[in-house]
Amino acid sequence: ATRTKSADVERADSGIGQMPARKWRNRASETLSSLQAWEAHRPCTDCGERDLPVETDMQNCNQRRADLCEKCRKRRTERKESVLEFVNTEASYGEDLRIIKEEFYLPMQAAGLLSQEQLLGIFSNIQELIDLNENFLEILQEEIDQAFDQGDDDLMTVCIGEIFLEFVNMLPAFQTYCLQQSSSVNMLNALEKEKELLRIFLNVSQNDNTALRRMNLRSFLMAPLQRVTKYPLLLSRIIKATTEYHPDHGSLREAKSRIESHLEHINMKTKQEGNTWTLRSFRQDSKKKREVINIEMRETALKTVGWLREETRFVMEGSLQLAQPPDGQWVKKGSKTLKFQNMQVLLLVNMKRVSESSLESAELGPVKDAVLVLIRDKNNGKFHLLREPLRLSNCIVSTDPDCDDTFELIEIRREAFVFRDSDRARTHHWFRQIRRYSRELGSWKKRRNALPNIMISTPHTRP
Repeated sequence: ATRTKSADVERADSGIGQMPARKWRNRASETLSSLQAWEAHRPCTDCGERDLPVETDMQNCNQRRADLCEKCRKRRTERKESVLEFVNTEASYGEDLRIIKEEFYLPMQAAGLLSQEQLLGIFSNIQELIDLNENFLEILQEEIDQAFDQGDDDLMTVCIGEIFLEFVNMLPAFQTYCLQQSSSVNMLNALEKEKELLRIFLNVSQNDNTALRRMNLRSFLMAPLQRVTKYPLLLSRIIKATTEYHPDHGSLREAKSRIESHLEHINMKTKQEGNTWTLRSFRQDSKKKREVINIEMRETALKTVGWLREETRFVMEGSLQLAQPPDGQWVKKGSKTLKFQNMQVLLLVNMKRVSESSLESAELGPVKDAVLVLIRDKNNGKFHLLREPLRLSNCIVSTDPDCDDTFELIEIRREAFVFRDSDRARTHHWFRQIRRYSRELGSWKKRRNALPNIMISTPHTRP
């Protein structure tokens, strides 16, 4: 038989012997194990720590916010809420400025109630503040929209500090307005006493114009003062939730320093001109006024529910917008179809005392009852209840994905209410607190996890 050349033999194997192949497989397996170990303990992209929880479920791992520890995830959420609060409150402030112009300045000018000199003395440089607010808000909103379009749901690319420093020319405009505030109020008081038509116009506007929310002209004229004194607080909240490695951290601190220095300069100027009124005293007086209002509302609520003061805890209180839907179809149309009214809302919880030794040191135990007290805005010097308190033991609270800026509270077999706050994050906080206490009360809720029964006969139950 003829011997076949080695080059003519067709190789059927891979060309690698069994021993090298086994070594390659072992090395690949070790490499894969190393990659999995690193993936399980990879550092956080924000702080660099390696305390990430180990994900055993691949689906949960994919859904988890990548490469962030729990602390940084929470910080990002707080930063996003603080950034949105800054933008939303700037929009609300701009709306108050437009009300000053469109509901007071222009009608008074068209009717000839005051001369141009008198209007300038009362409203000062309000148009300049309006223009600055519109430009500032436009840039802020563009940054927010661009971040969402690029998939930045945490708004980490939004740099409030840099934008604020670009609009630092707002501060001289605020200074001009603040320095004239004392003389503006004195002029308005004097003209209101002299001119009967002006007094009638202001009274009718406050009582009949729904856009004013039953607020008078003096309250709206305080809007620029309230806004400029709130900037340091809003910036501090963003700074607290922003890591020092963030590119906007230095700009945020500089912006806060600039606004605080300017406020001190305004206070110094007011003292030099002989005014007893300053921005610092304004902030203190506003705080004291809010504290007095809160005390009055609490006294009204306690008198209504009849609970002992020592067993009562005020969980939340503040202004909310309330609407009562005529049917269950409002969700399909959206909350824009509802007519909201401003309301003061207090969430009260009645806690059982564990020890009866002394009222001062008595320990509080489980929740006995929880109510939601609805109070109308102050009228004629007194607070008035909208209705009897809503007992959470008889209520169901829920939200809808299509209307995430509101939440609904249904009183079984009676009424339904839709609530919202001007700040969406605060709306969600109200919802979580009310839902928490409503679930703790009522044996039927504990059995069914507080889900509504389809057999409940109420015309306001959502479809």
